[in-house]
Amino acid sequence: MTATIYKIAPDDLWREAVEKGSFAGSPIDLADGFIHFSTAAQVRDTAAKHFAGAADLVLVAVATSGLSLQWEPSRSGDLFPHLYDELPLSAVQWVKPLPLDATGGHVFPGL
Repeated sequence: MTATIYKIAPDDLWREAVEKGSFAGSPIDLADGFIHFSTAAQVRDTAAKHFAGAADLVLVAVATSGLSLQWEPSRSGDLFPHLYDELPLSAVQWVKPLPLDATGGHVFPGL
């Protein structure tokens, strides 16, 4: 459906994934049995809903090619990409900090 999807993750958890060589997911991903991702159109709302005021986050851009994604309905019936496997780091296009602005909102890089 889209060539690039996004994952918001705590910086320390992402660093662990880099050391390990793959990303198994955050605690909520592990509890749900899949890794949650968002499209560029969804990721800002995801940050506001699930990461409001959270610091020390990174935004991970992931190429969808070669991943077995399931596009499943979630908020308002929108289809969100879910990965029922570990994320290979070879699919990662870039990782950038997701800092907070003076009002506590996240500052996104250009997507």
